[in-house]
This record gives sequence, structure tokens and C-alpha cells, in this order.
Amino acid sequence: MNDRRPDRSPVGQLVDVLLPELIDFRRAVHRNPELSFAEHQTTERILATLRAAGLNPVALEGTGAYVDVGSGPIAIGLRADIDALPIIEETGLEYASQVEGVAHSCGHDIHTTVMLGVALLLRRLEEAGELHGRVRVIFQPAEEKMPGGAQAVIAAGVLDEVPRILALHCEPRIDAGSVGTRIGAITSASDTIKIELTGRGGHTSRPHLTEDVVFAMSQIVTQVPAILTRKVDVRSAVSVVWGQIHAGSAPNAIPGTGYLAGTMRCLDGDAWHAAGELLDATVRQVAAPYGVEVKLEHTRGVPPVVNAASETELIENAARAEIGSASVVLTPQSMGGEDFAWMTNMIPGAMFRLGTRAPGGETYDLHRGDYIPDERAIPTGVRVMAAACLQAIAEMNGN
Repeated sequence: MNDRRPDRSPVGQLVDVLLPELIDFRRAVHRNPELSFAEHQTTERILATLRAAGLNPVALEGTGAYVDVGSGPIAIGLRADIDALPIIEETGLEYASQVEGVAHSCGHDIHTTVMLGVALLLRRLEEAGELHGRVRVIFQPAEEKMPGGAQAVIAAGVLDEVPRILALHCEPRIDAGSVGTRIGAITSASDTIKIELTGRGGHTSRPHLTEDVVFAMSQIVTQVPAILTRKVDVRSAVSVVWGQIHAGSAPNAIPGTGYLAGTMRCLDGDAWHAAGELLDATVRQVAAPYGVEVKLEHTRGVPPVVNAASETELIENAARAEIGSASVVLTPQSMGGEDFAWMTNMIPGAMFRLGTRAPGGETYDLHRGDYIPDERAIPTGVRVMAAACLQAIAEMNGN
């Protein structure tokens, strides 16, 4: 049993001092959400807060920013995503979104606030002469868009000096005050599929004189996912799920066009590449007997985020020291996609799940307009991330 009293740690004491400012910052960002690659006000708010603390942040082209805290070689990088979703907020909070049809329904305002808090905390330590290395904190735009902002950050050279990297993601199924970790793949690969079928329409009494796009669509909807389960190793859990199907306007008329769209997800990176090529061919093969023309738009999205063992251990050790061993739980692999994967493909890294459920309260889900994360998650996230940074610096210095 860990006998340490996490609430008395030096990091915890600094977090207590910073918390009122962080809550105000989070609510301001939540009230003014911005979509992918349009996070101008959010970026300016981040830059202004960091500059007020005496730091020298760098604005990225368009939106997003990064800041180095400390001196010497970079020991570790942290990444937060800053964009919101095109969702109507339904929380009724006094600081609810003031932007019609846009909301922070995935918790990126929490992510941004936590990483800002880490930067401010490390700055306090630097001013006190107690920070003996350098940390790079990255505020990435456009995680919700494919291709996302992670690739833009990488192309800008922001990771060139970073030897390892950490991130977090809100988890509404874990209580605030706890975190979830996992070695290996923690998220899924994710692609977007859009298919348009065209053919000669006609009367439903004479389908043999038409190219029945509705029937062809029904075969694609059911057969393509089934065929992939027999062509790809089942352990990779390839999943094709349709979210949109549109065709026709009358019950007795076969339309000339039809549209369907969905996603393909996969737990294994190698299988993801193979399944992507197979999916395109399978769609066309299934549609071929019906004589319809197929227009397929398959957008390759992101590979899985694969947590390295060393970086996962770094997070777990920091969490046990700061919030107690009982607060670290094993989290299941998610079928959601996350473009932090491009960073962990490049350098060793790990993402952990930050519990946001009010203990004993309602379990929400991400990407829902009524999602209300418990703000007690913010100090937990800052404490764990800051402690992990300090441990990474100590490791770099041979301590």
C-alpha cells in the first residue's frame, strides 16, 4: 500500500495555488469553442496566459502553439488538443457554449487546461530554481479533423528535439481523481468511407429494367463488414459501421442515386493497412452484379495510439506518487481514433485516460451535447503530468 499523502506533495500544493486560474481559463475556453483549424481565439488565450507567466510561447502557422519551460535538452513533450466539435451543447451550464452549434463535447477544453496548468507549474519551479531540465508543451489544433493537426505539428518540426511524449484524454467512465492506463494499443485505427452509387432508376414493379441502387446499397451495408471479418485476422477486430444511408423519395420508385457513409476501425496497425486495401476492392466486388456505378471516397485516418511500456510506467509511477495507487486503473482499448497516434508512431509515447465522472454521479459519453466532465479532473491531470515531467527530467539527468 502506498503510504504517501498525495494531498501534501509539493506538486499538489502548487496545483492548489493555480487551480482558481485554471478553472477560470477552462470555463472561458468552454464558453468560446472553436472548430478544427479555426481555434484562433483559443490560441490567443493560451499565448496570453503563457506570456503573462514570463514564458515565450511559439505560435504555429494558422492555429496552435507550443512552449518550452526550463533549459537544456528537452526531456519530454506533452500534447494537448484544443479544438471543439460541431455539436449543440445541452448541458445548461452557466458557462455553456455561446457559439451556436459548436461545443467542447469531447473534453478538449479540459485537456488544454491541464497542459496549460503543467506549463504554469513548471514555470513556478523554474523561477524557484527547482527545474533542472526542459519540457515542451504542445497545444495542437484540429484533432477532430482528418487528416488532423498532429501531422501539421510534426511537419513544422515541433517534435524534432522531443525524445518522448505524453498525452491524456477525458474518460467519462472513470471517476474524477483516478486515471486509466494501458500498455500497447489504447485506441483504434479509424478511416472514413463515403460511397455514391448511380444507375438507371425506374418503377419498383419493374426492377429488372433498372440498376437497383437501393438493393446494391443493402448488399454493401451487410456483406462488406461480414466479408472483412473472414479476410482479416479476427484478433485485429476490424469493424465497419455505417452512419449514413440516403436514397429515394417515393415508395414505388427506384432512385437513380444512393449514398452511404461510415467508418472502418481496427485495433492493429498492420491489419489496418491490409484491411484498407481490401475494403475498397470488396465494395466494388459486392456492387458489381447489380451494374451500378460506384464512386468510392476512402479517407485513411489515423493508426492506433500504441503506448510504449516505458512511458506508460512513467505515468503510472507519477500517478501512484501523486494520487495514490488505488487511483490507477487498467483501461480497455477504445475503438475511437486519435491523431496522437502519428506522434507515437514517430517517438516513444503514451496516452492515459483522465477520469471525469463525478463519483457517484451520472456516466456520460463523449461527443454528446450533454457531456459534463467533473472539474476535479483538472488538478488530477496537472499533478500526474507534472510529476511525470519531473521524473523524466530526473531520468535524463541520471537520477
